[in-house]
Amino acid sequence: MTNWERLGKAARKAVKTPIIERFADPNRAREFSVEAGDLLFDYSKTAMDEAGRNLLLEMFDESAVPLNRQAMFGGESINETEGRAVLHSALRNLAGAPVMVDGQDVMPGVLGTLSRMERFAEGVRDGRIRLTGGKVTDVINIGIGGSDLGPVMATLALAPYHDGPRCHFVSNVDAAHVNDILLPLSPETALVIVASKTFTTIETMTNADTVRRWIGESVGDEEAGSHFVALSSAEGRTSAYGIGPERVFGFEDWVGGRYSVWGPIGLSLMIAIGPEAFRSFLSGGHAMDLHFQAAPPVQNMPVTLALTGLWHNQGLGYATRAVLPYEQRLSRLPAYLQQLEMESNGKGVSVNGSDLPVHSGPVVWGEPGTNGQHAFYQLIHQGTRVIPCEFMIGASGHEDELAYQHRLLVANCLAQSEALMKGRSLAEAKALLADRLSGEELDRQARHRVFSGNRPSTTLAYPSLTPFVLGQIVALYEHRVFVEGAMLGINSFDQWGVELGKALAKDLEPVVSGEADAGDKDASTAQLVSFVHRHAS
Repeated sequence: MTNWERLGKAARKAVKTPIIERFADPNRAREFSVEAGDLLFDYSKTAMDEAGRNLLLEMFDESAVPLNRQAMFGGESINETEGRAVLHSALRNLAGAPVMVDGQDVMPGVLGTLSRMERFAEGVRDGRIRLTGGKVTDVINIGIGGSDLGPVMATLALAPYHDGPRCHFVSNVDAAHVNDILLPLSPETALVIVASKTFTTIETMTNADTVRRWIGESVGDEEAGSHFVALSSAEGRTSAYGIGPERVFGFEDWVGGRYSVWGPIGLSLMIAIGPEAFRSFLSGGHAMDLHFQAAPPVQNMPVTLALTGLWHNQGLGYATRAVLPYEQRLSRLPAYLQQLEMESNGKGVSVNGSDLPVHSGPVVWGEPGTNGQHAFYQLIHQGTRVIPCEFMIGASGHEDELAYQHRLLVANCLAQSEALMKGRSLAEAKALLADRLSGEELDRQARHRVFSGNRPSTTLAYPSLTPFVLGQIVALYEHRVFVEGAMLGINSFDQWGVELGKALAKDLEPVVSGEADAGDKDASTAQLVSFVHRHAS
């Protein structure tokens, strides 16, 4: 019997005991929780028992995680399919402790780029860096994937700390996205950040060209280039685009896109909240790095999140996980985690090239509370599929004068996790209706009000959403992904699954535009192209 088969057997046995009954042990909550820095992760409202956790810890010890973790922080090429190191953690190593890649310390370059970013951001914020219309009023970040999801998530999350220009984000190649962003802005005072490592990403460069024309129509083509900044390693292409080297911020190939918010890709965030707050964000991430490297597995928060995820996905076959932040400003976190987790661990091939013998990572989705309660929680509570829920809640918000609303938010979050665990029996449902119904009608109506309960959830709690806390949370999930991927035998740091569709889109573009015929395309694709041709304006 393989370890994964043993895990399935242990999980199926454990889930037969109602979660609520596990709290007969007065130490249940304390023993199935872990703290790290400002964070508390409570996984006591899951079916995991001591035997199951011990098995998971045994599997962890036998896995590639301990050695791969050491190799990752040591600058070794653990991204085997691309022959690259994985060192986004170096971007938040503010103390500058040496980090070696191929025998060279990368930290002087990392800290040098950070200093350049800080000088530029301060210049934009205090008005020393001016555009054709004067001081920068708006920053437009153009990127997609990791060049968008990280910055937009973090910028929205840290809105209370904004004291710089307004920030806007364009990602989709759909013209409506860029048009809607530009409509209320003034081209004379708009600074444009183009985020593309290669400076060839089709969606990003198409949008950049559109914005450049928009600015050029107002200030002239020659001046338009002075409104642009590049986050790219392709100096030749950025120069040809009219962006001077002083406005190009590069990064190395050991920083993957979905892990890149800590460096130049985070420039828009730095301009919004300022270098000091940005450094606090980095420090939070670094604090989680230190915890991840030093804490024993049973007290290690990233390890615990990963093992809980494997318990649900591999042990019990739950195919999705709902991420439910009770924090409106974390509304883009589920989308950010979709890329971080599903692009990293959505693989069907092991590192050694063989078929993955178990499930790949789960589908990750979610919405902020309490909005989700009035949308999809019906299915979570009473549907036929079990969906593990991951709640997040801050002890306090930033709106002190509206503290009573935050207390209501907290109460709702805690109530949902309690309801998922406890449920409501048929007898309890009948008691609610007994004063107005009886007989068969009582029986019929009561069944609709029964909640099976015994549905798992975890809760990540924090004091309040500060830059330091957000840094801890983001790094926590990065390391969770690493642990899960290594235990599954997956390379979490490539993304070949995005390539095929991109290649086919390139082939289809002249077909859609009418410059080529559908040729050997399948009948469905040819039919859809024909429909577009008939109805396109």
